[in-house]
Order: sequence, then C-alpha cells, then structure tokens
Amino acid sequence: MVASIVGGAKPSAINDIEQRFYQQLISGQQRGASLNPLESELEALAYKLEVERDAALKRLEKKQQAQQLIEQLGEQLTKLLLGELGNCLSQPQQFLKDSNVSDKQLLLLELLNSPRLDLNRLRPVIAEIGWLGRDLTTIVNSPSFMARRPQHSDTQVQDLKLVLAYIGLDNLRVYIPYYLCRHWLSPSPSLLWVNRKVWRFSQLQGIAARALAQLHHQEHSLFYAIALMKQLGMSVMLGVSAGLFEQLRQTWMREAATEQDSALHDAVSVCQFPLAQVWPLIAEQSLALSWKLPESLGFGDAKAVEVLRELTETKGVFDLTDDAKLIAKAACYAKCLMLEEVQQLSFNERQLMYRYYELSEQEVIRLSAQNFRKTDAV
Repeated sequence: MVASIVGGAKPSAINDIEQRFYQQLISGQQRGASLNPLESELEALAYKLEVERDAALKRLEKKQQAQQLIEQLGEQLTKLLLGELGNCLSQPQQFLKDSNVSDKQLLLLELLNSPRLDLNRLRPVIAEIGWLGRDLTTIVNSPSFMARRPQHSDTQVQDLKLVLAYIGLDNLRVYIPYYLCRHWLSPSPSLLWVNRKVWRFSQLQGIAARALAQLHHQEHSLFYAIALMKQLGMSVMLGVSAGLFEQLRQTWMREAATEQDSALHDAVSVCQFPLAQVWPLIAEQSLALSWKLPESLGFGDAKAVEVLRELTETKGVFDLTDDAKLIAKAACYAKCLMLEEVQQLSFNERQLMYRYYELSEQEVIRLSAQNFRKTDAV
C-alpha cells in the first residue's frame, strides 16, 4: 500500500504503530502525572484495595484449585461485562445515565465558541454546574492567581460574577474545556493509571491542536476544545465499564456471603477489572461515541460534533476537511510523542506517521517549539 501512504486508506504499518500506542496506554503505571490534589486519596484507596486483594489471595493459596476458580470467575464476569457494553453501544444514550456528562456541559462548550459570547450568557449556565463554579472560584483564590489581580488584592472572592470577570473570556475558553473534560474521567481506583495516560494524551492533543490552529490563523480555542472533546467517548466507556464490572462483582460477592461460601467470596473479591479484555472494544468504538453522545443530547449540529463525526466516518486523511485534518494531525503528533517517551517509536516510524497524516515541515517545527511538559490549564 505504498501508493496510499500519504493520506489515503490507512496502511498496515500505520495501524501497527497506533495499536502499539493504544497498548502502551493501558500498560504500566504512571505515578508522576497526577490529575488533581484529590488523587493522593485515590492512590491511597487503590493501595488499600491492593492490600486487601493480596490478603484474599494468600487465603486462597491454601485451598486447592483456587487459581482455576479465579480464572473461571474472571472469564464469566468479563463475558457478562462485554455483553452489557454491547447493549450500551447499540443505544449510546444508555452511557449517559452512568457517566459524568450532561447537556449543560455541552451547552457551555458550544457557548464558548459563539461569536457573540459574553460573561452574562455564560454565568447562568456555569451556576447550574456547581462543581465547575467551585473549581473556577478556587483558581481565582489561588496564590498564583491572586498575585496577578489588580493591586495584588488578597481578598477571597466567592461571587461567581466577580470570579468570571477576574478570569476573563480568553482564559475561560481554556479553563472550562479543561475542567469539563477532566470531570468526565471516572474516579474508579481501578482506572487510576490508565486515566492518567488518557488525560495526558488528551492534553497533548489540545496543546498541539491549539498550536496548529494559531499557525493557520484559525480559532485556536475552538480546536483546543475539540481536541479535548475527542477523548469524551474513551473517558465515558472506561468509566461505565469499570462501574458495570464493580456492580457485577459486588452482586456475586453478596450472593457468596449469603451462601456462606468464603472461598467463592474471596475468589470473586480478587477478580480485577479486565482492562486488557475490554480495551479493544473501547479503542474501536470510543471515537464514534464522542459524537454520538452529544448528538443524543441535541448537539448534533455543533461544530465540534461535526468534526468528530467526520473523523469517525472518513476513510483516509486525504478526504478530511481542513478542520478535521488539523485535529487528526494533533492526535498523530501526541501519539508519536508518547511513544517516543517510552522508546517505542523509531525515527522512520515517526516520519511514516507524519507523512501519512500530512504534517508539513512548518507544522512540525511549530509543534516542536511547544512546551508539552506543562499541561495544566492554570
């Protein structure tokens, strides 16, 4: 497929590189890139659960055929989980009831890119999203932000109108997508490590998309938001999957306790969320879910949703519009960057990716000048 390497049907070599990328997203642990201050508590909970699991495993080691029982139960739980996910995918709106996504959040993202945007239009919507108002208030009252206030005022600000005025529209176009997309990640301890990588991938795409939009004199805040929103489906599928698995596991544990079967109870308790088994389905279906969920909430005509749908339904990069191609280029650069960090991408493979996604020399130079180490919005 040499003839189609530039933008045409995706060659097997590109597929192999991208599969390698998605595999490294779920492998290992990334301890350095915490999502927020509450993650120290989440790490402690994950550690506590691991200690409890180890204790249950030691009890089971004393019983014959314990490992075989664990494997059988794990396979049954995984089969049930995949069946539940299949049902949800046939009716995407089912994901909404178990996710952190709401129509108010999507309305806010759409308002941010309105040419007639002003704080008076934003404020009532933000007021209805309580946690977002609190996060923005925390920003304004942080020491670093207070130092930038007029006359270095150290007065604590609580009024939302003042909070938004201090931040300003330009910063809100960055902060709001950042906090909304972070909110979509599940707090499940079983997803702690993969969430960190998924979030970092999202941030790298956002930085790259913003830089490319600035280079091409496009609305950079819009493309930043689209790049973050691209991970909506993956965040939701991960969270819903982990939640469904835990519901199944807890149900089986209660039944085992009722039957006073301690061996069965311990065996179920050590079954872990089968990330490796559900990941192929998530990698395959999550991008489509990123536009299907907003569409089901009435946002099918939003610019971001149109671009995400195009990325799903268009066969090759060559046929993408310039807007969708920019997001695809940003994702390409982010994938290459993360693979290079773990020494899983050669120079020739990187050049192959750049060529397929049609990254120009000028674009690569602009992207290489960005600070991808600083991914925090503030």
